[in-house]
Amino acid sequence: MSTDGPIENTEGTVESTEATVEDGIEKAATTVGSVWPIHSFVTANPLSGFEDMPFGEAVTQAADLLGGRGYPSPDTFRAALDDGQIDPGVLESELAERGYEEDPETLLERMDTGVESERPTADAQRADHVLTKWLSAFLDEGRAKWPMPNREDGFYSAFRSVATYDGRIPDEGVVADLPESPIEAIESVLEPYPESQWVPVFEEQFAALPGWTGFLKQRAADDGAWQSAYPATLEGYLAVRLALLDAFGVDVEPSTGADSAGTEEADDLAEAFLSAWERSYRTEVVEAVADESEALAADDDDAGRPDAQLVFCIDTRSEVLRRHVEEAGDYETHGYAGFFGIPMEYRGYDSEVSVDACPPILEPQHRVPEVPTDRDTQATHDRRSGLREAASEVVGTLKTNPATAFGFVESAGGGYGLALAARTLLPGRVRDLLDAAGDAVPDTHEFCEQVVHHQHSYAGDLPVGLTHEEQVEYAAAAFDLMGWDRFARLVVFTGHASETANNPFDSSLDCGACAGNPGGPNARVLATICNDDDVRADLRDRGFDIPEDTVFLAGQHNTTTDEVELYDGDVPESHAADLERLRADLATAREHAAAERAESMGGTASTGVDETERRAADWAETRPEWGLAGNAGFVVGPRELTSDLDLDGRAFLHSYDWSTDPEGDALEAILTGPMVVTQWINAQYYFSTVDNAVYGSGSKVTQNPVGNVGVYQGNGGDLMTGLPLQSLMAADDDPYHQPLRLSTVVHAPVDRVADVLADHEEVTELLDNDWLSLTVVDPTRDHRAFHYEEELEWAPGYERAEAGPETPNAPAVADD
Repeated sequence: MSTDGPIENTEGTVESTEATVEDGIEKAATTVGSVWPIHSFVTANPLSGFEDMPFGEAVTQAADLLGGRGYPSPDTFRAALDDGQIDPGVLESELAERGYEEDPETLLERMDTGVESERPTADAQRADHVLTKWLSAFLDEGRAKWPMPNREDGFYSAFRSVATYDGRIPDEGVVADLPESPIEAIESVLEPYPESQWVPVFEEQFAALPGWTGFLKQRAADDGAWQSAYPATLEGYLAVRLALLDAFGVDVEPSTGADSAGTEEADDLAEAFLSAWERSYRTEVVEAVADESEALAADDDDAGRPDAQLVFCIDTRSEVLRRHVEEAGDYETHGYAGFFGIPMEYRGYDSEVSVDACPPILEPQHRVPEVPTDRDTQATHDRRSGLREAASEVVGTLKTNPATAFGFVESAGGGYGLALAARTLLPGRVRDLLDAAGDAVPDTHEFCEQVVHHQHSYAGDLPVGLTHEEQVEYAAAAFDLMGWDRFARLVVFTGHASETANNPFDSSLDCGACAGNPGGPNARVLATICNDDDVRADLRDRGFDIPEDTVFLAGQHNTTTDEVELYDGDVPESHAADLERLRADLATAREHAAAERAESMGGTASTGVDETERRAADWAETRPEWGLAGNAGFVVGPRELTSDLDLDGRAFLHSYDWSTDPEGDALEAILTGPMVVTQWINAQYYFSTVDNAVYGSGSKVTQNPVGNVGVYQGNGGDLMTGLPLQSLMAADDDPYHQPLRLSTVVHAPVDRVADVLADHEEVTELLDNDWLSLTVVDPTRDHRAFHYEEELEWAPGYERAEAGPETPNAPAVADD
């Protein structure tokens, strides 16, 4: 043991050692990505703690620590090459740059990006079994009928109180007499090891169960209701883990890492194939955007006022519906982050808890509750939903009470059998019946209003509602970012949500910008703000001349069935014809979009609506929709650049007009906000595809939900951290999602983009380290494309034959 360990029993040394342990825990925890509870699943880069290093180095270190593959397999690259997704000429260039001249097939045979992960010993597995049993009991969020005792004291104290009663724990080592403080327990186990090994020890122990570690990390950072009631800390978790390993006789000395001999060439080859694949995709998008940019500049026709404008989330699924909406009539669609710029905490009328309705990179700034205003409709809702809830509670009690369970099964078995058969064989018919029953219960938006105006009251630290000034700012920010200069008679802010049955991952299909929740509430808030006469008056003073006859309303896009529900309670009779026409055209757009989606899932276009509705209702359906599978690009610019393009539901689309943003403020907001969030989403899909066992969650067929916080594979162990196979794969060995890093294309002056990047080191770090790419199509320089290289240097994105000489004052451009 080193002389600087925690031996001397002096106050200064103890405090110093405690600080060393706490600092070491904080540092070690960065290597494990945060994991959100499954009821509000948030897609995030599982290697977010490695983003300060180049991608290739990051995946190598993560492989050593977590055992996960960092690149697609040779078979995946081979299939992409055979399908024409990788341009052979581009691949040849990427390989030559790295010194390879052999043919691709020979190199693929030499490539092996597999990782041999170290398996825990039998004793370590026994310790994990005990640990995860108590973690699942402590962290349960309302599912367990018999909760773990003493949870209010925190995880370490609660475990300490029950450990002596757990016959699976050996009465050996530190666990036999756990200290009151978790730091003391950690110090006791670490006593034989020098301080230089503490952080590596912590890293390996956190990485041993990254799902539980990531969940604890996120829960502690969020400090929500469950954490406040039943606190759990990383030091408490680590203390219990080390104590259990000590009891089972497991040596926690850090390993030297996996043997990386022979993997360097494989990684170099994989990086060449991946870069070629990404460049092939990016070149097609950039060329198309550049061509449209040139055509847009030459088109001086002043388009008339559209019949309606619809603002959708930038979500890739919106791209499909937007195309078909625009084909159905004289409509203008826009893309904006699906929380509609309102960083709020929302509580619905029927909800027992509030939820964050904004991206995880933001903190909620307002509490917006839903309150009833129509007492008669409220009474109908309460009576009918109350009867349904009471019946459900009675059935639940009969099923779970030991005294009644067996008799209930015998008497109700026939009825349950018929219901099971119906739901399995006729899911569409059952959905129709449930919809009819649901229609009898009024939706809350039919009798409730949101508390949008500031009430001069607070819910915790959050003000209830928004001040007038804040409302004006949020509305102006939305129109600024989208570059609006005209308004239709109807403007629809369209949030989105998914519809699915028997799916633990249902929240992963809802709005990621709303932290895995539906986006309709946020859309309603912005519509309410924009309909306010005082807000509109101030917006006119800021240059947004909203006509008197413009009416804002909210809606919600069902991404599984492509149905759009309009919340039209406040639309005046003067707009009834507009609304009727819009409804009809949305129904037409839905038919075409659903046909496209059905085909992508192996169905037929002629039964698109029926097929998507069946998938939404079928409780045996493991793939209700594709979600954001296929995402690969992020295009920032006017809709006209992409309105004539079929981007196959693979691109995030954010509306932006550089000509209305002279200072670059809107561009800055997009590059530092939505672009970062889309990179999170893209990275989650990438890693869940390249190594689903480590970074995903395996097959839904063998998953078991635990505590309403996550899923196991099998009957225990670590929480799975990412997306299931069915969200990514057409078959076991056939990826539907193409694992590419995000390609961002921005339509703006390149020097303006460079100025934004120069002010945001956290964004340039992502670009410099190749976690995503950025190409700028500059409308002020003959629509040339500039590709970001590194350290604020740019190279030609591709050569435009018709482009003239380079204009002066361009940013630094490296040789191609």
